[in-house]
Amino acid sequence: MRYQLTVLFLLINIICYANKKNPAWGLTGHRVVGEIAYNHLTKKAKRNLENLINGEGLAIISTYADDIKSDKNFKKFSSWHYVNFKVGDTYETSEKNSKGDIIYAINECQRIISHPDSSKEDKVFYIKLLVHFLGDLHQPLHIGRAEDRGGNSISVKWFGKSTNLHSVWDTKMIESFNMSYSELTSNLDKFSKKQKNAIQQGTVLDWVRESRKLAMKVYESVKVDENLSYRYMYDYFFIVKNQLQKAGLRLAKILNEILG
Repeated sequence: MRYQLTVLFLLINIICYANKKNPAWGLTGHRVVGEIAYNHLTKKAKRNLENLINGEGLAIISTYADDIKSDKNFKKFSSWHYVNFKVGDTYETSEKNSKGDIIYAINECQRIISHPDSSKEDKVFYIKLLVHFLGDLHQPLHIGRAEDRGGNSISVKWFGKSTNLHSVWDTKMIESFNMSYSELTSNLDKFSKKQKNAIQQGTVLDWVRESRKLAMKVYESVKVDENLSYRYMYDYFFIVKNQLQKAGLRLAKILNEILG
């Protein structure tokens, strides 16, 4: 009976996950971001983090914010994964979502984690969200156009199969690369200390502007219903890898400031 219940529980979770919208960067991409960040924490920040999350590791908790999407109790966090605004607007001039967006989310996570009166439970919860949202911030189409819902309304094909532009950048390219998160992490470009420091400069809003510029290039890279395949991977996967690396290094910067 116990075995049957365990199997049933696993099947339910698989079905629920399969029916969710594709998570930004997918499981692999978010875990890459978490792993990079963990590798660049100071000793003090790493020790304080491990005391909070009981040694789970940033790669493991990086998908938590997507895992809870199927639970209606966490519905209020749905809009925290992105911000889309009209062409011609900047984030500052755009109409804000009253339920919050990814910029609000990252700032709120930092506030709660660093607040001396926050409970351990709250700190752990918002660390899990923060790890995920820094990844989302660096997927260009999470800072996309309101008109097409960040590329979700732009139909394309990926190796002959119907999908949309957002999904290609969320998951399809990383899945096609066919590496585990640890393999992908270890095969990214090596940066000098000077290069790492340059990447970590700026504010969340600076990084939003950077992702928005990339999003505009992504929009220009396709035509509606175009069949994307090997050439598209060749031309654009380096951007995916660069964005994953930037997300990890910038997440490390934030966690070092809060926990170090």
